[in-house]
Amino acid sequence: MDPVELRPPDHYRLHAEICRVLTEPKRLMLLDALRAGPASVGALADAIGISLPNASQHLAVLRVAGLVEGRRAGTSIAYQLLEPAIVEACRIIDGIVEHRLARGQRSGPADHSDTPGARDAGAVPSRQPVSTTQPEVPRG
Repeated sequence: MDPVELRPPDHYRLHAEICRVLTEPKRLMLLDALRAGPASVGALADAIGISLPNASQHLAVLRVAGLVEGRRAGTSIAYQLLEPAIVEACRIIDGIVEHRLARGQRSGPADHSDTPGARDAGAVPSRQPVSTTQPEVPRG
């Protein structure tokens, strides 16, 4: 195997921070809704079926993470994608999700107990508890 040149640690730290922001389904829904173009908080809240304060909180997290920006439009603020490439990243994950749903797998890691050697080694798929805390978002 050829040696792989790793990126600097700060690159992986930032990557992980962005991924943590994307662990909330409502934030993914907001990003998806913003694919159509800029929208107000009220329009986004209505589009994904959440309260205005809840939408504002999630948009603030996305803004601090540098994924969206708000621009004043008259008396309201229109949010838009600051990093449109995030839509492509989400589309790749969506493909994986669709594939798993088609196989009937709802969540968690795939059960590879039928993989050669897995049973022999006594491997049992582990389930990690799901955290319900909000991800830490970098400030500054």
